[in-house]
Amino acid sequence: MRKQAASQHRAQARSAGGNASRGVPPRRDGERGGGERLQKLLAAAGLGSRRGIEQWIREGRLQVDGQVATLGMRAAPGADVRLDGRRLRLAAMGGEVLVYHKPTGEVTTRSDPQGRRTVFERLPSPRHGGRWVVVGRLDLNTSGLLLFTTDGALAHRLMHPSSQVEREYLVRVRGQPRPQDLERLRSGVLLADGRASFERLEPLGSGAAGAASGERSDRSHGWYRVTLREGRNREVRRLWEAVGFEVSRLSRVRHGPIGLPRQLPAGHYRWLEAAEVARLVAAACGASAVSVASRGSEGDSRGPEGASQGPEGDS
Repeated sequence: MRKQAASQHRAQARSAGGNASRGVPPRRDGERGGGERLQKLLAAAGLGSRRGIEQWIREGRLQVDGQVATLGMRAAPGADVRLDGRRLRLAAMGGEVLVYHKPTGEVTTRSDPQGRRTVFERLPSPRHGGRWVVVGRLDLNTSGLLLFTTDGALAHRLMHPSSQVEREYLVRVRGQPRPQDLERLRSGVLLADGRASFERLEPLGSGAAGAASGERSDRSHGWYRVTLREGRNREVRRLWEAVGFEVSRLSRVRHGPIGLPRQLPAGHYRWLEAAEVARLVAAACGASAVSVASRGSEGDSRGPEGASQGPEGDS
């Protein structure tokens, strides 16, 4: 497919050159129709960086309404844009987003057979229609920041391992780990589903831990701030268990550029401002986003229905 598209791209270039030799001025691609420049349009939809999209164009991988794309080409949001033959979703990514301070005792699901309270019960209805999709999940005994969005594609991108979006937690463990235990957690330990490690691991003194958690620290427990760039199921707890320590308290305090507001009580939510949503989209659409742009881009514009029920859960 790539070879065929590249061949068409070269044929068009030769045709343009022939027209020029006959005194016919070549068409300027930037003047083709209205709309946005193609790389700007695709970047706004969260399909990759502008530089990466320009590379797709050079390689002849993009088509617009059946024509091989060229640098400077413009397209409208309703255009039929395809990457390697697969149609891309061009709606701008973002939608409505809110941050919710999950208390312990709530389950991250829409309904619970056991009748437990769910994280969806306290949420308002979206202002502009649609439905809330939760970004990742926190288990019953984990508290802290949860993001909800009406854009399923944004939720999927934030959860996808290739996006490498950071998650930060405050952790209290039983006992006092030794320096060599902490070094193992930083360098990596083997879990049942593969090797894992903390991107960062910072011990917190009693003053810092108390200020952050509202509790006092003593010698029977240790407080730590840890960061991950992936979301395997119960990964924080399993990492500590791998070096012989039990997590007794766990709270997510940041997801990408969005931190848990200090004045937001448990069980309450806050809508994100447009600038905050833009930062979140930018974090989700880093350079690594290019690798997943051609997958899951066609079909329901809300993204995968399973986004709220998937296994992604780094608690």
